[in-house]
Amino acid sequence: MTTDDRRALGAEGELRAAEYLARRGWRILERNARVEGVEIDMVARRGGLVAFVEVKTRRVRRFGGPELAVDRRKRARLARGAAGWLRARDARARRVRFDVVAVEVDGERRWRIRHWENAFQAGD
Repeated sequence: MTTDDRRALGAEGELRAAEYLARRGWRILERNARVEGVEIDMVARRGGLVAFVEVKTRRVRRFGGPELAVDRRKRARLARGAAGWLRARDARARRVRFDVVAVEVDGERRWRIRHWENAFQAGD
């Protein structure tokens, strides 16, 4: 798979994740937000809750589910980016959490989406 193929797959996975969340009542505030050198795949709001969402898309499960790619280093970067995003927008969310959306597609182009709510805490 070429770099362009991976980018296209990731972009389609993010689009499907945004649609999935929107169908469940989330308002997507921003996609691919860049803050302090960190890219946040998605920032979504539902009521007083703001979720910083990492989307991982995979074609195969050779190395486990896509959510396993959100390691300690990635979680720390996301927490730093989320803090910067909130500061930059003077956002006063009543609650903040970090979610992971795992998107998988098989050879038949069947998509499977799993939403890991509150997948980790800042500092994990």
